[in-house]
Amino acid sequence: MSFLKDFKEFAVKGNVIDLAVAVIIGGAFGKIVSALVADLIMPLVGMVVGKIDFSNLFVVLGTLPAGTPRTLEALKKANIPVLAYGDFLTITLNFLILAFVIFVMVRMIAKLKRAEEPAPAPAEPPPTPEDTLLLREIRDALTK
Repeated sequence: MSFLKDFKEFAVKGNVIDLAVAVIIGGAFGKIVSALVADLIMPLVGMVVGKIDFSNLFVVLGTLPAGTPRTLEALKKANIPVLAYGDFLTITLNFLILAFVIFVMVRMIAKLKRAEEPAPAPAEPPPTPEDTLLLREIRDALTK
């Protein structure tokens, strides 16, 4: 019974719930970045480089049979070995953009946390002990 109680305490802790929320939001955010890369950035990069679609960049490693179209999809269907580096370029660019966006977000959150932290209040000196106060009174009375 203790095992179930321990598991329940673990599962409802704030850290576990925060992690679950982060994973769900991260998955959705990953889809947004993937769409950003695939639909906005890669076409612009392709236009600059001169290629329209990076996903169709490949090198044929085997012999190309006559009549087989020279497209990545057709070559894969024909079981011809190809080095499809276009998808790798797209995924690498996707990762770099995602890492940069997360870096910027973490920096902004860190700045906000630093701005929110109040300056430490000046510490009040501890109260003077009563025996010290009495000794001061005696000293002052003797000096008169």
